[in-house]
Amino acid sequence: MKILLTTDWYAPTINGVVASVLNLRRELMLRGHEVRVLTLSQTTHSYQLGGVTYIGSIGAGKVYPGARIKTAFSSRLVQNLVEWHPDIIHSQCEFSTFMIARRIAKKLDIPIVHTYHTVYEDYTHYFSPSKRWGRRMVASLTRWIIRQTDCVIAPTEKVRTLLLGYGIDREIRVIPTGIDLSRFTETPRPAKLLAIKNKLDIPEENLIMLFVGRLAKEKNLEELLRYYAKRPAEKLTFLIVGDGPHRGALEHLAADLGIGDSVRFTGMISPEHIGAYYHLGDIFVSASVSETQGLTYVEAMASGLPILCHRDKSLDGVIVEGKNGWLYENEQEFFAKLDLFLSSKELRQTMGRNAAEITRQMFSAAAFAEKVEGVYFQVLCGNEENKTMSCPAEISQQRAFPRN
Repeated sequence: MKILLTTDWYAPTINGVVASVLNLRRELMLRGHEVRVLTLSQTTHSYQLGGVTYIGSIGAGKVYPGARIKTAFSSRLVQNLVEWHPDIIHSQCEFSTFMIARRIAKKLDIPIVHTYHTVYEDYTHYFSPSKRWGRRMVASLTRWIIRQTDCVIAPTEKVRTLLLGYGIDREIRVIPTGIDLSRFTETPRPAKLLAIKNKLDIPEENLIMLFVGRLAKEKNLEELLRYYAKRPAEKLTFLIVGDGPHRGALEHLAADLGIGDSVRFTGMISPEHIGAYYHLGDIFVSASVSETQGLTYVEAMASGLPILCHRDKSLDGVIVEGKNGWLYENEQEFFAKLDLFLSSKELRQTMGRNAAEITRQMFSAAAFAEKVEGVYFQVLCGNEENKTMSCPAEISQQRAFPRN
């Protein structure tokens, strides 16, 4: 099968959408498919490289930090994709590249599957003075986008419920995003972990309360800093890994709260090194309620870390209370569960093993790609207008003997 993935975000950008697309492309190719990517260039220059078509774009940071919009249709490069003739398009974003995907799909009369990654109503503070007006705009845009597609994939039941609330009438399949577990299951050498602790000036004996992610307002890190300031535990360091537009404000808050000496900000860590930082931690914490899935939670569990997070529907079925982590709703619950964790080394070890095992069962990249592939088969076989692929057997045969 020839599959075109379209996304406004791609490497070297680091976020959940990029991780999902990279993992999906790799695993689909391992399953014998030919997969290309259409994305936005980090400059106004358009080009093709390694099966990826980059369309020239400019920054749109006032809409959302790091966002970009295309500056040209780049008809020659898009025509190359048309001539390649994908069997199906899988869009991952709702803006610039979706519009190109829509044109290609109409020209070739092929279906679009769309993954809805982002709960935009949690980000209205970037583009709307009114949250209510922003939500209405998001719902209207979402309905228009999804009307152009044949099937929608939601990473969690939380997202499916949200889409149903917008009045979406397409089939919605819930498929949790998979990750490359091998990047997180291998334990780094103790000397490497000790070197990182020394570099960050963290006492060797300290336990580490870890957050990994983009430092943005919607992540609600202020809540965790204020909690930590009220009862900073002895021999405990709060390590915040990542970067983003809110970093300066968070560093100032930590200083104002008098905890600057026991909170560490690392800045951006490259993907090839992030696994070591997860293994440096002892418990993963988050106060965000804006996640559609929260891949950092999954990465942390794959690394053997229990989770302590604000209760959110994106974690339904992921956190088994008292087994691989805890959910809290207020300050009292947060401290009760953190104290329980700190009180027992045996409990920490048991919960860490449970976290890793649950992740292996639920979130492997291979299982993710297999489920998505099944959606492609279903859409293609159910598309009465598609005259060349009418059943899974024909699709499987073309996968084994791809078109030139």
